[in-house]
Amino acid sequence: MGLLKTIEKIYGNDFHMDLWQLKIFKAVIDLEGFSRAAEAIHLTQPTVSSHIRDLEAHFGCRLIDRMGKTAKATRAGELLYEYADRMLKLAAETESAVAEFLGHISGQIAIGGSTIPGGYILPRQIGGFTRIYPEVRIRLHVSDTRQIIDEVLAGRLDFGMVGAEAESGHIVQKALIRDEMRLIVRADHPWADHREIELNRLCSQPFLLREPGSGTRKSLEQQLARAGLSMDGFTVAAELGSTASVIQGIKSGMGISILSPIAVEDERKSGSLKALAVTGLDLSRHFYLTTRRERTPSPASRALMDYLEKQMAPA
Repeated sequence: MGLLKTIEKIYGNDFHMDLWQLKIFKAVIDLEGFSRAAEAIHLTQPTVSSHIRDLEAHFGCRLIDRMGKTAKATRAGELLYEYADRMLKLAAETESAVAEFLGHISGQIAIGGSTIPGGYILPRQIGGFTRIYPEVRIRLHVSDTRQIIDEVLAGRLDFGMVGAEAESGHIVQKALIRDEMRLIVRADHPWADHREIELNRLCSQPFLLREPGSGTRKSLEQQLARAGLSMDGFTVAAELGSTASVIQGIKSGMGISILSPIAVEDERKSGSLKALAVTGLDLSRHFYLTTRRERTPSPASRALMDYLEKQMAPA
């Protein structure tokens, strides 16, 4: 029995604000609706509404504004949400710590990955980890580098893995695997038979860029700056919001791009896309294990980070 359910069983109706109610309240705010929250935590909508009414009666104020099918926290609700989030995380850490003391790792972990780590690297590693620790549940959120770092800073993710260095002093990063980005072209492109291409020739081709928050784009811009260049000299055909959309753009003949070879592994094996080095441009980077400096990791989170470092630390 989990800690939330244990508290509810012990105190019943006499415990007017229990963690279970806070979990329901947080779900309503996170999902912006009573019906979505009810579905997510496997309760009926009237039960969810009843718990929220009990909380509002306990505090003597409205905590949630109902606007049609959308639910938003009031100012008082925003304050309660901050404390509820901290209390629920502490409860989860408590369960993990007791489980570790008793000899096994368990609990829930929320982690994040930018496009390449989240889409290609972490899913492979998570499988191996959960075979060792089957009682750990992992939620993986995939977004661009900037968003993942923001989520780690906000405490909504236990840690992340991204392809660029953070600029915040509250973030701690450790370099893991090394990535060598490459120029990606279609198999029928005039350069497809080359092993490398000169940097100054890239400006003559339509180029596909990731969005500004992308670690791939940030790394490319940094390396161009070190070479005394910028994207201003490129013929940018489009800015696209995901690596997958860039790959499809290359395959459709929209242009060429610089990407991680990890993202086009299947296309390279099939021969539909080719990966070239760029003379005069260092396209190497690392993927960074990213944590918030002030946050103490739960035992389950620490175990996963240790596992990733062991599997992926650079030689």
